[in-house]
Amino acid sequence: MKIKTAALFVFAMVILAACGGRKEDQTKAVDPEYVFTYAENQAEDYPTTQGAYKFAELVEEKTGGRIVISVNAQGVLGDEKTVIEQMQFGGVDFARVSLSPLAEFVPRLNVLQMPYLYTGREHMWKVLDGEIGDDFLNSFDGSDLVALSWYDAGARNFYSSTKPITKLEDMKGMKIRVQESELMVGMMEALGATAVPMAYDKVYSALQTGIIDGAENNWPSYESTAHYEVAKYYTIDEHTRVPELQLVSQATWEKLKQEDRDIIRECAQESSRYERKLWEERERTSEEKVRATGCQVVELPPEEKARFQEAVTSMYGKYCAEYVDVIDAIVAEGK
Repeated sequence: MKIKTAALFVFAMVILAACGGRKEDQTKAVDPEYVFTYAENQAEDYPTTQGAYKFAELVEEKTGGRIVISVNAQGVLGDEKTVIEQMQFGGVDFARVSLSPLAEFVPRLNVLQMPYLYTGREHMWKVLDGEIGDDFLNSFDGSDLVALSWYDAGARNFYSSTKPITKLEDMKGMKIRVQESELMVGMMEALGATAVPMAYDKVYSALQTGIIDGAENNWPSYESTAHYEVAKYYTIDEHTRVPELQLVSQATWEKLKQEDRDIIRECAQESSRYERKLWEERERTSEEKVRATGCQVVELPPEEKARFQEAVTSMYGKYCAEYVDVIDAIVAEGK
Protein backbone atom coordinates (compact mmCIF):
# COMPACT_ATOMS: atom_id res chain seq x y z
CA MET A 1 0.00 0.00 0.00
CA LYS A 2 2.84 2.32 0.90
CA ILE A 3 4.48 1.58 -2.45
CA LYS A 4 1.28 2.48 -4.34
CA THR A 5 0.91 5.70 -2.33
CA ALA A 6 4.50 6.69 -3.01
CA ALA A 7 4.05 5.96 -6.73
CA LEU A 8 0.90 8.08 -6.86
CA PHE A 9 2.71 10.90 -5.08
CA VAL A 10 5.60 10.84 -7.57
CA PHE A 11 3.15 10.69 -10.49
CA ALA A 12 1.29 13.71 -9.13
CA MET A 13 4.53 15.67 -8.75
CA VAL A 14 5.48 14.89 -12.37
CA ILE A 15 2.10 16.09 -13.62
CA LEU A 16 2.30 19.29 -11.56
CA ALA A 17 5.83 19.96 -12.76
CA ALA A 18 4.82 19.42 -16.39
CA CYS A 19 1.82 21.71 -16.05
CA GLY A 20 3.91 24.28 -14.26
CA GLY A 21 6.50 24.08 -17.02
CA ARG A 22 3.91 24.61 -19.73
CA LYS A 23 2.48 27.62 -17.91
CA GLU A 24 5.95 29.13 -17.51
CA ASP A 25 6.67 28.67 -21.24
CA GLN A 26 3.41 30.39 -22.14
CA THR A 27 4.29 33.45 -20.05
CA LYS A 28 7.47 33.85 -22.07
CA ALA A 29 5.56 34.44 -25.27
CA VAL A 30 5.18 38.16 -26.06
CA ASP A 31 2.50 39.58 -28.30
CA PRO A 32 4.23 41.95 -30.74
CA GLU A 33 3.59 45.63 -30.23
CA TYR A 34 4.25 46.27 -33.92
CA VAL A 35 4.14 44.08 -37.03
CA PHE A 36 5.78 45.92 -39.93
CA THR A 37 6.05 45.17 -43.65
CA TYR A 38 9.34 45.00 -45.57
CA ALA A 39 9.42 45.15 -49.39
CA GLU A 40 12.11 43.39 -51.42
CA ASN A 41 11.93 42.77 -55.17
CA GLN A 42 14.57 40.05 -55.40
CA ALA A 43 14.26 36.26 -55.02
CA GLU A 44 14.29 34.49 -51.66
CA ASP A 45 17.92 33.33 -51.97
CA TYR A 46 19.30 36.67 -53.18
CA PRO A 47 21.86 38.40 -50.89
CA THR A 48 19.72 41.50 -50.32
CA THR A 49 16.72 39.33 -49.42
CA GLN A 50 18.81 37.27 -47.03
CA GLY A 51 20.07 40.53 -45.55
CA ALA A 52 16.46 41.62 -45.03
CA TYR A 53 15.66 38.39 -43.21
CA LYS A 54 18.73 38.83 -41.01
CA PHE A 55 17.60 42.39 -40.22
CA ALA A 56 14.11 41.20 -39.26
CA GLU A 57 15.55 38.39 -37.14
CA LEU A 58 17.86 40.77 -35.27
CA VAL A 59 15.12 43.32 -34.60
CA GLU A 60 12.75 40.68 -33.22
CA GLU A 61 15.52 39.21 -31.07
CA LYS A 62 16.75 42.53 -29.66
CA THR A 63 13.26 43.84 -28.91
CA GLY A 64 12.23 40.62 -27.22
CA GLY A 65 9.55 40.01 -29.84
CA ARG A 66 7.90 43.43 -29.44
CA ILE A 67 8.72 44.40 -33.03
CA VAL A 68 8.17 41.91 -35.85
CA ILE A 69 9.14 42.70 -39.44
CA SER A 70 7.52 40.62 -42.19
CA VAL A 71 9.74 40.40 -45.29
CA ASN A 72 7.87 40.25 -48.62
CA ALA A 73 10.29 39.17 -51.35
CA GLN A 74 10.00 38.75 -55.13
CA GLY A 75 8.29 42.10 -55.63
CA VAL A 76 4.92 41.07 -54.20
CA LEU A 77 4.43 44.59 -52.78
CA GLY A 78 5.22 46.24 -56.12
CA ASP A 79 8.24 47.50 -58.06
CA GLU A 80 10.76 49.74 -56.32
CA LYS A 81 9.28 53.05 -57.45
CA THR A 82 5.80 51.97 -56.32
CA VAL A 83 7.20 50.82 -52.98
CA ILE A 84 8.95 54.16 -52.41
CA GLU A 85 5.70 55.99 -53.11
CA GLN A 86 3.85 53.74 -50.66
CA MET A 87 6.48 54.32 -48.00
CA GLN A 88 6.00 58.08 -48.25
CA PHE A 89 2.55 57.76 -46.70
CA GLY A 90 3.25 54.71 -44.53
CA GLY A 91 1.69 52.06 -46.80
CA VAL A 92 4.94 50.06 -46.58
CA ASP A 93 7.12 50.29 -43.49
CA PHE A 94 10.60 49.09 -44.56
CA ALA A 95 12.29 48.33 -47.88
CA ARG A 96 15.55 47.74 -49.67
CA VAL A 97 15.74 49.83 -52.83
CA SER A 98 18.25 50.77 -55.49
CA LEU A 99 19.49 54.35 -55.70
CA SER A 100 18.34 54.72 -59.31
CA PRO A 101 14.58 55.05 -58.62
CA LEU A 102 15.28 56.57 -55.20
CA ALA A 103 17.21 59.49 -56.74
CA GLU A 104 13.97 60.67 -58.35
CA PHE A 105 12.86 61.51 -54.79
CA VAL A 106 16.27 62.51 -53.35
CA PRO A 107 18.22 64.07 -56.28
CA ARG A 108 21.51 64.33 -54.36
CA LEU A 109 21.80 60.53 -54.63
CA ASN A 110 22.58 60.94 -58.34
CA VAL A 111 26.15 61.65 -57.27
CA LEU A 112 26.63 58.08 -56.03
CA GLN A 113 25.53 56.49 -59.28
CA MET A 114 27.50 58.57 -61.73
CA PRO A 115 29.18 56.32 -64.30
CA TYR A 116 32.78 55.27 -63.71
CA LEU A 117 32.92 57.15 -60.37
CA TYR A 118 34.84 54.52 -58.40
CA THR A 119 38.09 52.70 -59.06
CA GLY A 120 36.64 49.54 -57.53
CA ARG A 121 34.72 47.97 -54.66
CA GLU A 122 37.21 49.00 -51.96
CA HIS A 123 37.01 52.62 -53.08
CA MET A 124 33.21 52.65 -52.89
CA TRP A 125 33.06 51.19 -49.37
CA LYS A 126 35.76 53.53 -48.15
CA VAL A 127 33.46 56.37 -49.23
CA LEU A 128 30.18 54.92 -47.92
CA ASP A 129 31.59 53.79 -44.56
CA GLY A 130 33.07 57.21 -43.93
CA GLU A 131 31.89 60.76 -43.41
CA ILE A 132 30.67 61.14 -47.00
CA GLY A 133 28.43 58.10 -46.68
CA ASP A 134 27.03 59.33 -43.37
CA ASP A 135 26.23 62.71 -44.93
CA PHE A 136 24.20 60.96 -47.62
CA LEU A 137 22.33 58.86 -45.05
CA ASN A 138 21.34 62.09 -43.31
CA SER A 139 20.20 63.88 -46.48
CA PHE A 140 16.63 62.55 -46.63
CA ASP A 141 14.86 65.47 -44.95
CA GLY A 142 11.61 66.28 -46.72
CA SER A 143 11.39 62.93 -48.51
CA ASP A 144 9.20 61.19 -45.88
CA LEU A 145 11.86 58.48 -45.79
CA VAL A 146 14.62 57.59 -43.31
CA ALA A 147 17.83 55.90 -44.51
CA LEU A 148 19.19 53.14 -42.29
CA SER A 149 22.14 51.37 -43.96
CA TRP A 150 23.93 50.63 -47.21
CA TYR A 151 23.69 47.30 -49.03
CA ASP A 152 26.08 46.03 -51.69
CA ALA A 153 24.85 45.54 -55.25
CA GLY A 154 28.15 45.04 -57.03
CA ALA A 155 29.12 46.55 -60.35
CA ARG A 156 26.72 46.83 -63.26
CA ASN A 157 27.78 45.62 -66.71
CA PHE A 158 26.17 45.38 -70.14
CA TYR A 159 24.69 42.23 -71.65
CA SER A 160 23.01 41.67 -74.99
CA SER A 161 21.16 39.15 -77.10
CA THR A 162 22.20 40.34 -80.55
CA LYS A 163 25.98 40.81 -80.49
CA PRO A 164 28.90 41.18 -78.10
CA ILE A 165 29.75 44.72 -77.01
CA THR A 166 33.50 45.03 -77.52
CA LYS A 167 33.87 48.72 -78.35
CA LEU A 168 31.98 51.99 -77.98
CA GLU A 169 30.67 51.86 -81.55
CA ASP A 170 28.79 48.64 -80.76
CA MET A 171 26.46 50.61 -78.48
CA LYS A 172 25.15 52.78 -81.29
CA GLY A 173 21.44 52.22 -81.91
CA MET A 174 21.10 49.32 -79.45
CA LYS A 175 17.90 49.26 -77.40
CA ILE A 176 19.07 48.84 -73.81
CA ARG A 177 16.74 48.34 -70.86
CA VAL A 178 17.38 50.66 -67.93
CA GLN A 179 15.76 51.29 -64.58
CA GLU A 180 13.13 54.00 -64.46
CA SER A 181 15.73 56.69 -63.87
CA GLU A 182 16.45 59.91 -65.77
CA LEU A 183 20.16 59.52 -65.12
CA MET A 184 20.28 55.99 -66.53
CA VAL A 185 18.44 57.16 -69.62
CA GLY A 186 21.00 59.94 -69.98
CA MET A 187 23.89 57.52 -69.73
CA MET A 188 22.56 55.30 -72.51
CA GLU A 189 22.04 58.30 -74.77
CA ALA A 190 25.59 59.52 -74.08
CA LEU A 191 26.91 56.11 -75.12
CA GLY A 192 24.88 56.20 -78.35
CA ALA A 193 22.27 53.63 -77.34
CA THR A 194 18.49 53.95 -77.03
CA ALA A 195 17.31 53.70 -73.43
CA VAL A 196 14.19 51.65 -72.73
CA PRO A 197 12.94 52.20 -69.14
CA MET A 198 11.24 49.00 -68.02
CA ALA A 199 10.19 47.15 -64.87
CA TYR A 200 12.68 44.48 -63.80
CA ASP A 201 10.27 41.55 -64.17
CA LYS A 202 9.62 42.37 -67.85
CA VAL A 203 13.23 42.14 -69.01
CA TYR A 204 13.46 38.40 -69.76
CA SER A 205 10.50 38.37 -72.15
CA ALA A 206 11.60 41.65 -73.73
CA LEU A 207 15.01 40.14 -74.49
CA GLN A 208 13.40 36.97 -75.75
CA THR A 209 11.02 38.76 -78.12
CA GLY A 210 13.46 41.42 -79.33
CA ILE A 211 11.69 44.38 -77.76
CA ILE A 212 15.13 45.22 -76.36
CA ASP A 213 18.61 44.23 -77.52
CA GLY A 214 20.19 44.22 -74.12
CA ALA A 215 20.24 45.38 -70.52
CA GLU A 216 22.74 46.10 -67.76
CA ASN A 217 23.10 44.64 -64.31
CA ASN A 218 25.43 42.84 -61.91
CA TRP A 219 26.48 39.18 -62.05
CA PRO A 220 23.97 37.85 -59.48
CA SER A 221 21.02 39.59 -61.14
CA TYR A 222 22.06 38.38 -64.60
CA GLU A 223 22.34 34.84 -63.28
CA SER A 224 19.38 34.65 -60.86
CA THR A 225 16.89 35.93 -63.44
CA ALA A 226 18.31 33.56 -66.09
CA HIS A 227 18.78 36.52 -68.43
CA TYR A 228 21.90 34.71 -69.65
CA GLU A 229 19.57 32.24 -71.40
CA VAL A 230 18.29 34.94 -73.76
CA ALA A 231 21.26 37.36 -73.73
CA LYS A 232 24.45 35.35 -74.03
CA TYR A 233 26.92 38.22 -74.39
CA TYR A 234 28.15 39.82 -71.15
CA THR A 235 30.57 42.77 -71.26
CA ILE A 236 32.47 43.70 -68.12
CA ASP A 237 32.89 47.47 -68.04
CA GLU A 238 31.68 48.22 -64.48
CA HIS A 239 30.04 51.45 -65.62
CA THR A 240 28.34 51.94 -62.27
CA ARG A 241 28.66 50.69 -58.72
CA VAL A 242 25.30 51.70 -57.36
CA PRO A 243 24.88 50.84 -53.68
CA GLU A 244 21.44 50.15 -52.31
CA LEU A 245 19.69 51.35 -49.19
CA GLN A 246 17.58 49.98 -46.41
CA LEU A 247 14.85 52.50 -45.67
CA VAL A 248 12.02 53.03 -43.22
CA SER A 249 8.95 55.17 -43.76
CA GLN A 250 9.05 58.45 -41.82
CA ALA A 251 5.46 57.75 -40.72
CA THR A 252 6.57 54.41 -39.26
CA TRP A 253 9.69 55.92 -37.70
CA GLU A 254 7.66 58.50 -35.83
CA LYS A 255 5.63 55.75 -34.12
CA LEU A 256 8.74 54.41 -32.42
CA LYS A 257 10.40 55.52 -29.21
CA GLN A 258 14.07 56.47 -29.34
CA GLU A 259 15.19 53.19 -27.76
CA ASP A 260 13.57 51.19 -30.58
CA ARG A 261 14.96 53.52 -33.23
CA ASP A 262 18.46 52.92 -31.89
CA ILE A 263 17.91 49.15 -31.94
CA ILE A 264 16.64 49.26 -35.54
CA ARG A 265 19.61 51.32 -36.73
CA GLU A 266 22.01 48.96 -34.99
CA CYS A 267 20.31 45.92 -36.58
CA ALA A 268 20.30 47.58 -40.01
CA GLN A 269 24.06 48.15 -39.77
CA GLU A 270 24.68 44.58 -38.63
CA SER A 271 22.56 43.19 -41.46
CA SER A 272 24.55 45.36 -43.89
CA ARG A 273 27.81 43.70 -42.88
CA TYR A 274 26.13 40.30 -43.23
CA GLU A 275 24.75 41.14 -46.70
CA ARG A 276 28.14 42.34 -47.98
CA LYS A 277 29.73 38.98 -47.18
CA LEU A 278 26.88 37.14 -48.87
CA TRP A 279 27.21 39.43 -51.87
CA GLU A 280 30.89 38.65 -52.41
CA GLU A 281 30.18 34.92 -52.28
CA ARG A 282 27.16 35.15 -54.57
CA GLU A 283 28.96 37.35 -57.09
CA ARG A 284 31.70 34.76 -57.42
CA THR A 285 29.37 31.77 -57.76
CA SER A 286 27.09 33.59 -60.21
CA GLU A 287 29.99 34.43 -62.48
CA GLU A 288 31.23 30.84 -62.36
CA LYS A 289 27.79 29.51 -63.21
CA VAL A 290 27.30 31.87 -66.16
CA ARG A 291 30.74 31.18 -67.60
CA ALA A 292 30.06 27.42 -67.33
CA THR A 293 26.98 27.77 -69.56
CA GLY A 294 29.16 28.93 -72.44
CA CYS A 295 28.10 32.58 -72.47
CA GLN A 296 30.60 34.89 -74.13
CA VAL A 297 32.19 37.19 -71.56
CA VAL A 298 34.02 40.27 -72.85
CA GLU A 299 36.40 42.22 -70.62
CA LEU A 300 36.95 45.69 -72.02
CA PRO A 301 40.64 46.59 -72.27
CA PRO A 302 41.64 49.77 -70.33
CA GLU A 303 41.96 51.90 -73.45
CA GLU A 304 38.45 51.00 -74.64
CA LYS A 305 36.96 51.50 -71.19
CA ALA A 306 38.54 54.97 -71.21
CA ARG A 307 36.54 55.75 -74.39
CA PHE A 308 33.31 54.80 -72.60
CA GLN A 309 34.31 57.03 -69.68
CA GLU A 310 35.04 59.94 -72.00
CA ALA A 311 31.64 59.56 -73.68
CA VAL A 312 29.77 60.16 -70.41
CA THR A 313 31.84 62.99 -68.91
CA SER A 314 29.20 65.59 -69.87
CA MET A 315 26.76 63.88 -67.49
CA TYR A 316 28.66 65.12 -64.45
CA GLY A 317 27.91 68.74 -65.32
CA LYS A 318 24.34 67.99 -66.36
CA TYR A 319 23.23 66.01 -63.31
CA CYS A 320 25.63 66.98 -60.54
CA ALA A 321 26.71 70.58 -61.13
CA GLU A 322 25.69 71.47 -57.56
CA TYR A 323 27.77 68.68 -56.06
CA VAL A 324 31.18 69.09 -57.70
CA ASP A 325 32.83 69.36 -54.28
CA VAL A 326 31.31 66.04 -53.19
CA ILE A 327 32.43 64.31 -56.39
CA ASP A 328 35.94 65.69 -55.95
CA ALA A 329 35.99 64.34 -52.38
CA ILE A 330 34.85 60.90 -53.56
CA VAL A 331 37.49 60.80 -56.31
CA ALA A 332 40.16 61.84 -53.81
CA GLU A 333 39.27 58.86 -51.57
CA GLY A 334 40.29 56.54 -54.40
CA LYS A 335 43.79 57.95 -54.86
